[in-house]
Amino acid sequence: MERSTKHLANDAWEALLTAHSVIMKQLSTPDTWDDVSMREYDVLYTLSKCAAPMRLSELNERVLLSQPALSRMVDRLAARGLVSRVADPADRRGVRISLTEAGRAKQREVGGRHSVEVAQAVTSRLSQAEMDELERLCGKLAARGPGQPASGSPSDEAGRPTRRPAARPRNVKTTKDAS
Repeated sequence: MERSTKHLANDAWEALLTAHSVIMKQLSTPDTWDDVSMREYDVLYTLSKCAAPMRLSELNERVLLSQPALSRMVDRLAARGLVSRVADPADRRGVRISLTEAGRAKQREVGGRHSVEVAQAVTSRLSQAEMDELERLCGKLAARGPGQPASGSPSDEAGRPTRRPAARPRNVKTTKDAS
């Protein structure tokens, strides 16, 4: 019996989550994460990929943390000298976050150990062709739709998030509707 598209999509999603869970458990060995947690590393890694300091809201779009949790984590990382806050030249009320030299060094150190473990976990299960296909499929799943940044909110032509227009209440007629 052939599965419906809905069932196939849900089975594929469940397989993806299960694979993620199994690999993440394997990658959570204490010796890799003695200096920073996996979540802290995610923040350091994300910042290491940026050419310029980021606003907290931009960083929040790229990591799996709530805004309050990310804010607290940035405070802790700043207190440890791994990230710095600089005034946002475009918005005096805002700040931008970047890695310090110590943060960049810590990211490279932990990242080196982590990448060896990732390679071992993935290459022990998949062939080169399967890894290529997995990368292609995950890239396709992660791709933004037109006008959508990674977070799913609308963006302008430069990819910056924009505000959604306020929703019009249902059953309220405008002058345009009346004509």
